[in-house]
Amino acid sequence: MVGKRNRSAPGGTTRRREPPAGWAAYYRVVARIPAGRVTTYGQVALLAGKPRAARQVGYALAALRGTRHRLPWQRVLGARPRGMAAISILDPMGSAVQRALLEGEGVEVDARGRVSLERFGWTPRRR
Repeated sequence: MVGKRNRSAPGGTTRRREPPAGWAAYYRVVARIPAGRVTTYGQVALLAGKPRAARQVGYALAALRGTRHRLPWQRVLGARPRGMAAISILDPMGSAVQRALLEGEGVEVDARGRVSLERFGWTPRRR
């Protein structure tokens, strides 16, 4: 048989891969974003202490797909010029889900999937 093998843990249960240890810092930041507010992948990376890791934040959030979690992933957007952020998911279904979740929280998303950071951006309080 060619391809990936489904490896089972003792007792017949399937093992799940644990996310890389560094991703926990991103998840802690994302968990702090309040409803009705958004931030960018770069801002999450900066607040997690890894200022040049915006792409890694994207990987960490994408890894949540298909898992049970309570993380408000929809509140993290791609940075755009002129104080805007935008839905960055290329999959039409995924971007529609993100848009619906944001609009359900009162965030205004324009026809091009952009959100004003001036109105809806999240700036955390200093701890």
